[in-house]
Amino acid sequence: MIKIAVLVSGSGSNLQALIDANLSGQIVGVISNKPDAYALQRAQQAGIQTAVIEHKQYPSRELFDDVMHQQLLDWDVDLVVLAGFMRILSAKFVHAWEGKMLNIHPSLLPHYKGMHTHQRVLNTGDTLHGCTVHYVTAELDAGQALAQGVLQVNIHDDAESLANRVHVLEHLIYPQVVEWICNGTIQHTAQGVMYRQQLIQQPVQFCNF
Repeated sequence: MIKIAVLVSGSGSNLQALIDANLSGQIVGVISNKPDAYALQRAQQAGIQTAVIEHKQYPSRELFDDVMHQQLLDWDVDLVVLAGFMRILSAKFVHAWEGKMLNIHPSLLPHYKGMHTHQRVLNTGDTLHGCTVHYVTAELDAGQALAQGVLQVNIHDDAESLANRVHVLEHLIYPQVVEWICNGTIQHTAQGVMYRQQLIQQPVQFCNF
């Protein structure tokens, strides 16, 4: 059984979606860099171990990441899932977990990397928007995309309504991708990332028009 750790900073709605999905893997621990993150309560209510590692207590990003890395090793983690973790990770940490760490980004990557994606979509006048589950690499929001949730931008949408609609998609596709990794449907191999024993050329798309 694959052992999963989830890194959080906030309310943990994606963590809750993962807990509720009854994955074939096991969420063995939740790490937060903020002691007041509501996600910690969600984990504790589900009987999942938690660890608070406050980045402010460490003089460098690397030292903070080293402590987090050791906690993951102590839990014997196979897969790291970023769920609203609001810290940029050091290259050393990312390399250590490359091929074993996922993130979900609120845009249809490679479009709109970084912040404020919903407003940027509106500013550009795009008709489609959504979210992307991808492997984490040293380059921001640039790892192999595994799945996307796609929705149509409505004429009355604003940044808040788009964010709320994208969150619904996140809670659908993130647990699905994690389960695919748990059951071997997605595999990170030396030849590349495989989905159902075929190299992934394009992310699997879930449409919600």
